Amino acid sequence: MEAGERIERALELAVQRTEADNAPPKLRGAIRHGVFPGGARVRPRLTLAVAQACGDDMPGMAEAAAAAIELLHCASLVHDDLPIFDDADTRRGRPSVHAIYSVPVALLAGDALIVLAFETLARAGAEAPSRLVPLISTIGRAVGAPYGITAGQAWESEINPPAEQYRCAKTGALFVAATTCGAIAAGADPTPWRKLGHRLGEAYQVADDLLDAVSSADLHGKPVGRDLALGRPNAVAELGLTGAVERLEMLIREAVDAVPPSKGEDELRELVRLQALRLAPKRLLQSAA
Repeated sequence: MEAGERIERALELAVQRTEADNAPPKLRGAIRHGVFPGGARVRPRLTLAVAQACGDDMPGMAEAAAAAIELLHCASLVHDDLPIFDDADTRRGRPSVHAIYSVPVALLAGDALIVLAFETLARAGAEAPSRLVPLISTIGRAVGAPYGITAGQAWESEINPPAEQYRCAKTGALFVAATTCGAIAAGADPTPWRKLGHRLGEAYQVADDLLDAVSSADLHGKPVGRDLALGRPNAVAELGLTGAVERLEMLIREAVDAVPPSKGEDELRELVRLQALRLAPKRLLQSAA
């Protein structure tokens, strides 16, 4: 089964567990709206690709880790769009969760997705309890404080937050979890895969900064210009347009080079390169393309 099918199947099974007939209808709808249809599912694709490179001896565990990481990503987007943060009424070119289901229900849907992520991991953990603990620890670190996406969101409430620390927490942390959890799920050492996650995560944040600065809401699928309006760190403001593009190109090269020697490493490098390029403004990139 192709990676995309594996991911969608795992996510569908997870979301179905929240849809009992006696569940609150708005919450049920908000959870599904927050997960489907998804974007490129880059993070879970990375998890499965790394697991494959490491042998993928327990595909069910790899799929659970991939689904958990994507559910946490979806939760972060639901919360990120709320009026108290980005105040974004659209996401992926359609109404955001709170725009349809209300702010209170969106907040609860995001919370439910966080819990569902760890429940999904726990259900799969019976197959390999020795791998469950490091998976939970790694993902917990990536979403909590002081280094995870919660901390990344919190830096936006500070005056003059450190740009690199902010980027590593808000975007990089979950990419590191995606690569290292792929290795852990397959029973391999996650250490060689950390650099790939770091570089690719930072590349995605710089790409997002570029899109926020130079794209349009129609092309980006969500409001743009928010970093400037809200006084947040942005690679374009920090480095200039040319400097931000050069930084992105360098990070893409470093991410590709960071793929460790492994089974199918050439295919994995190509996946990394294509996924890193897909969000960037194509007209701005030169050598990386």
